[in-house]
Amino acid sequence: MGMTMSEKILAKHAGLERVEAGQLVTCKLDMVLANDITAPPSIKIFESIGRPVFDNEKIALVPDHFQPAKDIKSAELAKIVRDFAVKHKIVHYFEQGRVGIEHVILPEQGIVAPGMLTIGADSHTCTYGAVNGFATGVGSTDLGAAMATGEAWFKVPQAIKVELTGKKPAGISGKDVILTLIGQIGVDGALYKSLEFAGEGVKSLTMTDRLTISNMAIEAGGKAGIFPYDEITTEYVKDRVKKPFEPVAADDDAIYCQVVKIDLSTLKPVVAFPHLPGNTKRVEDIKEPIAIQQVIIGSCTNGRLEDLQIAAEVFKGHKVADGVRCIVIPGSPAVYKEAMKLGYIDTFIDADCAVSTPTCGPCLGGYMGIMAAGEKCVSTTNRNFRGRMGHVDSEVYLAGPHVAAASAILGRIATAEEVQ
Repeated sequence: MGMTMSEKILAKHAGLERVEAGQLVTCKLDMVLANDITAPPSIKIFESIGRPVFDNEKIALVPDHFQPAKDIKSAELAKIVRDFAVKHKIVHYFEQGRVGIEHVILPEQGIVAPGMLTIGADSHTCTYGAVNGFATGVGSTDLGAAMATGEAWFKVPQAIKVELTGKKPAGISGKDVILTLIGQIGVDGALYKSLEFAGEGVKSLTMTDRLTISNMAIEAGGKAGIFPYDEITTEYVKDRVKKPFEPVAADDDAIYCQVVKIDLSTLKPVVAFPHLPGNTKRVEDIKEPIAIQQVIIGSCTNGRLEDLQIAAEVFKGHKVADGVRCIVIPGSPAVYKEAMKLGYIDTFIDADCAVSTPTCGPCLGGYMGIMAAGEKCVSTTNRNFRGRMGHVDSEVYLAGPHVAAASAILGRIATAEEVQ
């Protein structure tokens, strides 16, 4: 009986030859992550244990949610993280100026790698499955214990095989793929299961696509979203990851609880309507125009260079519509710098967009894009719950960068093909 990618990683880190779904295991961790919101309570738990950190090179602290500090409380949270990092000589601590959005910079800097087991006190830690690792979010209590012990317990998840066929068309991004999948299986369709992607269609997905897809595995309830190791992964990690790593592949006779098939060649641009990521519709099926007041392009889901390239290509020669504000947030200093070099930032500013330093700000309703009652936003972020980005009577429509940019230009939900 074979094992899935998730089972192989968990078995190795538990020191076992094999594991199976439902089994409880204690595993040694390769990386432990927290941010400016989740680290302070984790630090409190850690300090109650009374031990040193298990490994100062295997802890990442990324103050990205309310930073640069928006108020006194957020400044004090950041100070707790900063003081802890200095005291324990945390190697992967990212001060302002170095910091980016956590799930952008960890893959970008090679801190996570194929075959690694990572936990983070942030639900979108599952992003790192894009590089063939098992990564999942945990609570601050588990994270605090992990900083002391270097271990965590897991219930081995069942796996859903997502078989991708065909080739992704132009104008379709990883956001369309994952929103289509969530629309099919629902926001609880993968509850405590791993989503394991396979099939010939995988090779038509860029690493940016994969990072976006894995990032939103949690929006289907998934414990993890993991991609196979292939030529695209090899190319991505070769100049980034400096430590040894062991990729994993699913066995041919691995057991899956469900198989979902998606033909990439048939995909159309989609939008997730309020107030769930699974409330998806094709843009072409929207009957009445939906006027918007705000667009957000960025976040741990779509703040990478390729996302900004897509948006800039749509914006070229156009302006943000009257009555609409468009906020663009590069996911890391490296993304920001390269986007400037390639002229994307000029394009955004010329189009009357506001461009921010890297931050999670608007995604969680923190700052840099809060909405008033009755306002509607097209956003490349990952959640559109009621009140997520401001007033409970505001609305968030999730989309990829093509649709977000086009919507900003036309002042309504639109596709890039509609921009003349």
